[in-house]
Amino acid sequence: MANGQWYPPEWPDRIRALADGTLTPVAPRRAATVMLLRDTPAGPAVHMLRRRASMAFAGGAYAYPGGGVDPRDDDREIGWAGPSRAWWAERLGVDENSAQAVVCAAVRETFEEAGVLLAGSGPDAVVGDTSGDDWEADRAALTAHELSFAEFLDRRGLVLRSDLLGAWTRWITPEFESRRYDTWFFAAALPEGQRTRETSGEADRTVWTRPEEAAAGYDRGELLMMPPTIATLRQLLPYGTAADVLAAAPERDMTPVLARARLRGGEVVLSWPGHDEFTKHVPAAPGGGAA
Repeated sequence: MANGQWYPPEWPDRIRALADGTLTPVAPRRAATVMLLRDTPAGPAVHMLRRRASMAFAGGAYAYPGGGVDPRDDDREIGWAGPSRAWWAERLGVDENSAQAVVCAAVRETFEEAGVLLAGSGPDAVVGDTSGDDWEADRAALTAHELSFAEFLDRRGLVLRSDLLGAWTRWITPEFESRRYDTWFFAAALPEGQRTRETSGEADRTVWTRPEEAAAGYDRGELLMMPPTIATLRQLLPYGTAADVLAAAPERDMTPVLARARLRGGEVVLSWPGHDEFTKHVPAAPGGGAA
């Protein structure tokens, strides 16, 4: 394996089926993921988790904390600080209810999967250590969908700090995948006084790693990653601090990245616009393998 690029084994057959019109794409689910950063003397490090090998989607691959949008967050009254829902709607390219739900998903999933909460008692405050038993009970209830995020914030007297997030990019799972997600990627700095902990049942390892180290591990074939993960890691390389990343976020292009599969000669060419390193060549007829 030349690198750590993750592709499901069923992709070639599904790509051929999409190309010949026998596969109907499923609608993607809304999702959010967060590149959680902290500064080190050598530059920013990002928090990553390794998905359990038993997971049906991207088992064994490294990823950021994230997950699906909870429909309950679309139109609930939620304590909110930072840019307005209208601002986020324009930034994310969706309506206001959807923007609220996507931002909520980013904050909720970071808490569920890393134990880090981007919320506070007011617009200028952030909670401190969230590792106590009472916090853990709430985190478990959120994960089990026994508690909505709005209820959690209300119970705690907290407001969501949307200003601590920077929208970075948006990727949509290819049309030939059986599990599809429309995922917004965000950047955020680890709040002072908080620390990450291994909370996700979907992960068997969590690490803080510098983007260049993780990218080098991928290039050597030692770390498995999906295209959006390694692409965003490479995009972090020019920045010297977490604050630099967040300062750059407002200028990032949020046009969705969606893979294209097209027939060319005797093969199907799979490509991601703007990301040539992920281009794959799949035989148009069964037999052989992806290059």
